[in-house]
Amino acid sequence: MTRNKLIIFTIVFLLPITFLMLTGCAMNRDMSSGTVKQIPIQESNAGSGNKTNSSIVFENGRWQTRSVVAESGINAHSPIVEQEIVTVMPLAEPPPPPDYIVGPYDVLSINVSKPDFSIIGSTSGSSLPTSLSAASNLGAGTQPTGYRVDGKGNIQLPFVGTIHVWGMTLQEIQTRLMEIYPKYFKDPWVTIDVKEYRSQPLYILGQFKNTGVFYMDRPFNVLQGLAIGQGYDVSSANPRAARIIRNKKVLPVDIYELLMNADQTQNIWLKPGDTIFMPDNRNRVVFVFGASKGGGPVSIPPAGLNLLQAIATAGLQEIGYHARRVFLIRSFSPTRGQLMVIDVDKIMQGDALPMALTEGDIIYIPKSGMTTWNEALSEMLPTLQAFSAILQPFVQIKYLKQ
Repeated sequence: MTRNKLIIFTIVFLLPITFLMLTGCAMNRDMSSGTVKQIPIQESNAGSGNKTNSSIVFENGRWQTRSVVAESGINAHSPIVEQEIVTVMPLAEPPPPPDYIVGPYDVLSINVSKPDFSIIGSTSGSSLPTSLSAASNLGAGTQPTGYRVDGKGNIQLPFVGTIHVWGMTLQEIQTRLMEIYPKYFKDPWVTIDVKEYRSQPLYILGQFKNTGVFYMDRPFNVLQGLAIGQGYDVSSANPRAARIIRNKKVLPVDIYELLMNADQTQNIWLKPGDTIFMPDNRNRVVFVFGASKGGGPVSIPPAGLNLLQAIATAGLQEIGYHARRVFLIRSFSPTRGQLMVIDVDKIMQGDALPMALTEGDIIYIPKSGMTTWNEALSEMLPTLQAFSAILQPFVQIKYLKQ
């Protein structure tokens, strides 16, 4: 009697677990030879309220295309369960000041012209002190001398000593020195210029013809920055994924829209330290996360990659996962993206075509059908941070904010 109770208890205990495993795991119903599946792939107006659909059918052991007439309505053969278009607004920043702002590592040319080396307040015609006479070449007015701004924003001048110039314009520095030098010289005239620009770097990287570090001598916008790159290699560059990086974050700027459609809202002002990056179109990847053994980047072969192939590459055949709510993040541009929930089980049953993936797609495969977008993103974020350098811009903007 005790043995029978143990058997009954075991069956009662295992039944709900088995049910949960079956509902949480992917199902694959193989189609036998001769099975016909009609999957609409294109719609066109056929008049009288009906639509003519071009369909792919599995018949006589191979896939074939067939035209069928269907009633108008929602296409029930799409694997997309939910979808949402998300747009990030472009930056709206005020223009920078037109005058150059001096910063660390700039080299300034300072010339004090036609000074009378008579010390103000001297009542006698005695000669100058030895220290001042020895340094009289400073004001000879013949050859300007270069003074480098140190990391703290200071310059060291004879007689004057330490002067803080970081964040000042040339006019402001001149005014400041004109207030100081009369203490040492009679009626001095000070002229200042930038001998070397070194405080406002702009990085042009990737598939541009002219790459490297360039120093801005005036305010630059995106188009002017791109002009420094002297164009890009159209055979290898991927302008749709071009991005501007500032403080380790990608800005919501669509360079492709700016170049191809002259959208001036994308032509923002650049700041010192900005990077303009033009990626190539050869190293194309998608990302698979969630209930997988080998989650991470998956390369897209020349022939393309669909959702089922990406899942297979991640090794999901060996573990349980929920195939009716697979999350997909797709980037259209740095400012537009799409959030989708895909019913992979529908594709595996032959009720929908395999979904082709595009570069930068992010796939999250949950273990439970109750997973929400917030839960999926919270699980993806730590791994996404590790791959942020090669992710599409929209994903970084939307989901990698600190």
